[in-house]
Amino acid sequence: MSKLEDIVSLCKRRGFVFPGSDVYGGFAGTWDFGPLGVILKKKIMDEWWKFFVEDREDIYGIDAAIIMNPKTWEASGHTATFADPLVECKECKSRFRADKIADGINESVTTEEFLATHTKCPVCGKENWGPIRKFNMMFSTHVGAVLPDDDKEVAEKNIAYLRPETAQGIFTNYKNVYDTIYPDLPFGLAQQGKAFRNEISPRDFILRDRECSQMEIEYFVHPDTWEDNFETMRKLQHEFLENTIGLPKDKIHEYDVPASDRAHYSKRTTDFMYDYPNGEEELMGLAYRTDFDLSNIQRESGKSMEYRDKKTNETFIPHVIEPSIGVERLFLAVLSNAYTEDEVNNEKRVVLKLPENLAPYKFCVSPLLKNKPELVEKAKSVYQQLRTKYSNVTWDDSGNIGKRYRKQDEIGTPKCVVIDYDTLNDDTVTVRDRDTTKQTRVKIADL
Repeated sequence: MSKLEDIVSLCKRRGFVFPGSDVYGGFAGTWDFGPLGVILKKKIMDEWWKFFVEDREDIYGIDAAIIMNPKTWEASGHTATFADPLVECKECKSRFRADKIADGINESVTTEEFLATHTKCPVCGKENWGPIRKFNMMFSTHVGAVLPDDDKEVAEKNIAYLRPETAQGIFTNYKNVYDTIYPDLPFGLAQQGKAFRNEISPRDFILRDRECSQMEIEYFVHPDTWEDNFETMRKLQHEFLENTIGLPKDKIHEYDVPASDRAHYSKRTTDFMYDYPNGEEELMGLAYRTDFDLSNIQRESGKSMEYRDKKTNETFIPHVIEPSIGVERLFLAVLSNAYTEDEVNNEKRVVLKLPENLAPYKFCVSPLLKNKPELVEKAKSVYQQLRTKYSNVTWDDSGNIGKRYRKQDEIGTPKCVVIDYDTLNDDTVTVRDRDTTKQTRVKIADL
């Protein structure tokens, strides 16, 4: 099993993920994706979009605004209920999310229940806690011309929020889609985009951060068919995670969330847990949101959210099945599964055994010697041919060939293509496999 610190080190060393605002000492809960991280992240998101949207006829894409009318979050319940249990150490004034530092409690923990765990402060080691307080995780901002000396009433009229989930942008556009393309039920709306949560104590690298990317589907169904659709969507999540993304089946575990721990909108939730290097953590969730969101929108907006069945003329508010996954969590699952250490020629080797559909580069092209113009010229020709054919191809002529192999192993490149003097005579190249290190001669035309 890989260690989280090894993955964090690799991510920074090879340009996958950097601490946010690193040059200024960082900024807790924020992360920047470097050149290789951007490619891997995009490939993961593209695979999800292809699987759930492009390859289906019943799911459509939208892209909603990040800042929405504040009434959105009042109707959805986020203004009142989107909160975590905050506890403060009276000794060092450090603040934590109570259910993440104590064992055997959940988000609805009371002060008495927390104190009964006799948890010590992770910072100072003392056991002197204040009361549990609910902390709303939405980031607030002001929209429009608000000045520092405006009175409280003026300022509050201009308060808005950075969205804590992408789902509400889908629900508020349900009627727009229904009125414009009138899809058959069941149908889904999918969205990818940023979400923001003011985490009390961000931790575990990109697992729990304050700015993340989400991929969510709201699948609208007839109320009588939700169970069948829930089961179908549950199986699809496994198919995507295991077959498309390549995560091992034995590291994915389902957890049926009890009513006391479910979100306020959910009547059933199944969390897909994953064995990360730091232990089992939530990878994604599948929730049955009933008609909670659309009914609230209908009540608050005064606009009908009913669907009329084309065959029976029955009208009803659809119920919703929601698969929701955090891109960063999936990104880390892919990296931790791919991270491997072995030995080649009695030397330790770090290799990312990424699936070919996710690897940032499909090929790395190199001349055997960078100071031989004829080899460089031929290698550049092969490089251009492969870039035209595959796009995601890289060039490397730094250091000796062994160092190039080690570098490409660490960034997960499946094949290294080396142009040598035999290439000039017979148009064959050496292709070295990342996982086995086996080298074979292949015609350029067959690459």
